[in-house]
Amino acid sequence: MYSTILVVDDEPSIRQSLSGLLADEGFEVIEASNGYEALQVIGAESPDLVLLDIWMPGMDGIETLKAIKKETPYIQVVIITGHGTIETAVQATKLGAFDFIEKPISFDKVIVAINNALNFRRLEEENKYLRKKTLERHSLTGNSPAVQELRKQIAMAAPTDAWILITGENGAGKELVARTIHQLSRRAEAPMVEVNCAAIPEELIESELFGHEKGAFTGATSKKRGKFELASKGTIFLDEIGDMSLKTQAKILRALQEKTFQRVGGSRTLSVDVRVIAASNKNLEVEIAEGRFREDLYYRLNVIPISVPPLRQRLEDFPLLVDTFLAESARQNRSAQKTIRPPALKLLYNYPWPGNVRELKNLIERLAIMVETDFIRAADIPPPYNPGGAGSIDAESTPFFLMNSLKEAKRAFEREFIRSKLREHGNNIARTAETIGVERSYLYKKLKNFNAQN
Repeated sequence: MYSTILVVDDEPSIRQSLSGLLADEGFEVIEASNGYEALQVIGAESPDLVLLDIWMPGMDGIETLKAIKKETPYIQVVIITGHGTIETAVQATKLGAFDFIEKPISFDKVIVAINNALNFRRLEEENKYLRKKTLERHSLTGNSPAVQELRKQIAMAAPTDAWILITGENGAGKELVARTIHQLSRRAEAPMVEVNCAAIPEELIESELFGHEKGAFTGATSKKRGKFELASKGTIFLDEIGDMSLKTQAKILRALQEKTFQRVGGSRTLSVDVRVIAASNKNLEVEIAEGRFREDLYYRLNVIPISVPPLRQRLEDFPLLVDTFLAESARQNRSAQKTIRPPALKLLYNYPWPGNVRELKNLIERLAIMVETDFIRAADIPPPYNPGGAGSIDAESTPFFLMNSLKEAKRAFEREFIRSKLREHGNNIARTAETIGVERSYLYKKLKNFNAQN
């Protein structure tokens, strides 16, 4: 598809020259002789780029540029300026113009400036698309009241620069919430840098956070920028902050209060402009009472508290979560998406899920890979999610393990298995047959034989 260029100049000869040149280069060209006309054309045609003269009668180029950027900020503008108006061109660039070209016009420079501006716009559009996909990938799955309330809190907190403390159990989705907040914030174009406070050794955490100079300690063979420096203008995510030592907490607090820090082994004071999001699976108020967490740091971080609900408090989301994880596994493994049977889903409902959503995701991914059929049945669910599943049989207390005949044991197991599945499905023959993968006629025949043997 051809890009459309709007040429705005009060001199007909320049408009005609530029239009002919651009048409020869494969662009669609439209013209306007002044600022007012240009704004009308933009409203009707929505061009990809505007070549805009600075000096025009009536509404000049600067006023036209302001109006364009106010109404259609995504349209790129390249300024055409005469001799002696470089200061004005610089002002235009500050107002959002992509570039400026001096008169007399070099056609080569015009083509280069246009192509650069259009490529920049494509990159912007691609960046917006990737951000949208990232946000979708990290979105909170579910429509339960607990998740709706969580989304509401995120929507209110994200656009601000306020610091946030996220609490919740392991695997509940604290990092997902932090990433969603960052993607919806004004800092989304800048990086989000994660620090796992529980994973970094005490002797290295100061260097990880603030960086170090060459020779600061044994092994410091070069200068290193710390996490705070890397997160400049963006967000720093202090995960599991409750596991940080009191000594490190004091240094963190000082850096956060003063918004400055020094690299380890350095003397230069560096400024920091970051938004802080912290998370913990611990009750920090209990940690404060027991002397393991600084109260002043807690209140500094806890400007906006957000609590992530455990999976057991959002069971309404279970079917959607399972389906999402099955679809994700199918995409990653380039395979057909599996379906989970209601009895299997019921087993998962009844499990307490101490590992929360992370544990569920891991189990579903395992089942999607290991189950050979297109359907995941109750018999496929392993212990401890299925107390009666394969691998949970106690040989000492199960009668058919005491039998000496394999044929007799197989018959006894089949009888008990079918009766158990019938009870599980309320004696519904059709549902039971579907679940265990046999025809109804076969199941009727088996039940008739069992009755005859009694």
